[in-house]
Amino acid sequence: MTADTPDIAVHIPRLRRYARALVGDASRADDLVQDTLERALRKFTLWRHGSDLRAWLFTIMHNIFINQLRANRLPSVPLDDTGENTLAAPPAGQEQQLQIRDLMTALRHLPAEFRAVVLLVGLEELSYDEAARVLGVPRGTVMSRLARGREKLQALMAGEQVPTLRRVK
Repeated sequence: MTADTPDIAVHIPRLRRYARALVGDASRADDLVQDTLERALRKFTLWRHGSDLRAWLFTIMHNIFINQLRANRLPSVPLDDTGENTLAAPPAGQEQQLQIRDLMTALRHLPAEFRAVVLLVGLEELSYDEAARVLGVPRGTVMSRLARGREKLQALMAGEQVPTLRRVK
């Protein structure tokens, strides 16, 4: 890479945070980040200079994650609630720790397509358009999934049972 090539390494902390939120396990998240970086470096000539490198890296990670889910290489219920907080948070009191644990448990129960949108927009602060590019879906789909994902999260946090939607093929 040349001096005018952007530094991929500056995006690694955000990639790790998103990966840990997706898969819920530090070692599997590191594997996902490594796979993402490997593919990004191998396919770097496909990145358009001047476009958003961060969004391109998130797109690669999302595609790898979905491929691994389809191949059953990752569990469909990723986040464990054994007490390890996989999302970085400031030190909190006991009540806040319980809320964080409940949020992690609720995230675990969201379908992958809702969880990805909630994490990209809520945690990684991507715009709707950026999230749509990362996920390869229209902006309206991102908005819809985000609204339904937030609704399901709120219901789960309130202790309600959220009915699951069945997939029609």
